[in-house]
Amino acid sequence: MGAALLRDGEVVAAIENEKLTRSRTRGLPQDAIEFCLQKAGVDWKDLDAVAVASEPLHGWMRRSLLRARMAPFSAVANTYYEVNELGLLAHELNLRRLLRRHHGPKANLQNFSHHLCHAASSFFLSPYERALIIVLDEDGDGTSGLIAVGEGTGMRVLRRIPFPRSLGWIYTQVTALLGFLPHKEEHKTQWLSLEGDPRFKDVFLDMLRRPGSPLPRLNFTYFNRGLTGQVAFSEKFYRSLEMEDRHAGLGDDQRRAIAASLQQACSEIVIELVRHFAQSEGLRDVCLGGGLFLNPLLVFTVEKQIGLNRVFVPPAPGNSGCAVGAAMLMWYQRANRPRKAPGTGVYWGPGYSRSEIKDTLDNSKARYWLQITEERKIDATVQLLQAGKIVAWYQGATEFGPRALGNRSVLASPWAPYVRENLNDYIKHREWFRPFALAVPEEDCARWFEASQACRYMNSLATVLPVREGLPEGFLLPGNRVRLHVVNREANPLFWRLLKRFGETAPAPILVNTSFNLFGEPLVVKPRDAMRSYFCSGIDALIIDNFVLSKTAVNQLAVATRAS
Repeated sequence: MGAALLRDGEVVAAIENEKLTRSRTRGLPQDAIEFCLQKAGVDWKDLDAVAVASEPLHGWMRRSLLRARMAPFSAVANTYYEVNELGLLAHELNLRRLLRRHHGPKANLQNFSHHLCHAASSFFLSPYERALIIVLDEDGDGTSGLIAVGEGTGMRVLRRIPFPRSLGWIYTQVTALLGFLPHKEEHKTQWLSLEGDPRFKDVFLDMLRRPGSPLPRLNFTYFNRGLTGQVAFSEKFYRSLEMEDRHAGLGDDQRRAIAASLQQACSEIVIELVRHFAQSEGLRDVCLGGGLFLNPLLVFTVEKQIGLNRVFVPPAPGNSGCAVGAAMLMWYQRANRPRKAPGTGVYWGPGYSRSEIKDTLDNSKARYWLQITEERKIDATVQLLQAGKIVAWYQGATEFGPRALGNRSVLASPWAPYVRENLNDYIKHREWFRPFALAVPEEDCARWFEASQACRYMNSLATVLPVREGLPEGFLLPGNRVRLHVVNREANPLFWRLLKRFGETAPAPILVNTSFNLFGEPLVVKPRDAMRSYFCSGIDALIIDNFVLSKTAVNQLAVATRAS
């Protein structure tokens, strides 16, 4: 969950609540709301309108009817689901009461459907005047997807996909089957798929689509009905995946094959869906939204079929992006405002002054060096990177969305010895099959990579060109692909300058860019979060605003920076 605030149609503040609370939350995103009001310098009474990305009563009705159909003879299951649904409804209705209490009895408070908010976030942040919009996720307000046409400031809904006809739900179920945490580690399933043989793809296609229809559906012969929150696959499903004893566990080869099969089946279904509605509506450009499109492998596959720079995915395609979408729906459709060109940056979260950061450093009894200019800060950072150090880079305001885009990043030279091993073993503690991203200035990208604008937010992959002179080894994925962050100078001038400066002495202006956080936590936000992550991990140095902290070779660093 998250909150966003618009002023004159432009996002001035947005943040996910869990980044502030450092844990997952339900109900009112109070911390995120308070931040947005504080950053904009307003109070509740100053707001013209409040938009909520949910229609709780509609969602409760849809899900309750579904459960009644799926488990008509199971009193236990029906009771379980009804109690759960009433709990969700209570959370969402309490949200409405709290907002009205803060904003007054005559508040201009509007509820929008979950998937329409996803669609708005994708379309209104895109550069397209007219586009097909595809939203796919697990469940929101009792539906699992939406197909619409966006034009100007309007959106025309073509189809809604009811739950449980959900690719996102199946992806979560398979994530649990593979031994990962559902609703949290779906990204591990996608990366595991890179090395697998998709020999079970036809099983998932038979499960997820009906011949002759582009819309996803479920073949219920692969599921048990009436289960209370557990993995719901039937014996037929396990036999189809060659799992004679489903309690015996999966071998590594079988896990890879299942992940690859699911990934390719989902890609095939999504491409068919996009092609069908793009052709029927006469559209060339496509906007994708919803949690399913947090999957850059899927987005890359769609781009290869539809065309580079004809597919847009917002910086936060998951549920947190609905806050931006709801605010934009209020601005464009209820207030009837003209369309504005989208900006290039997504640094809408909290930022901290130099004095606030210094207070945190002093309270932590940390030793640091202050670089009095940005050039000296960049030079000190480059020196550390050239020495093979892993550097935490904490600058400006926090990125909105799940990925580190150069303000809350951990950086390293991709040519440093054992860089991947050091990042994994001492900092990230990740599985071997999960790749690291490379960051490159937009102007230099075409020398080595074929990449779309979706790589600005790391929402897709790039293809490595045949001429690879100067490229680091060890970061390529199967199929000559690479996870890439294309850095736009206007969006993040400081990170862009660091890359260019590093490239003056390195083989290329390329750095490894991964998220600045401890294992299992969201991106750091506050200076105290940064200090904790720095001291509790194997990070060698921290550049926080213009302060430089280093665990090794601090004397040499101090001498070098004073002499610069």
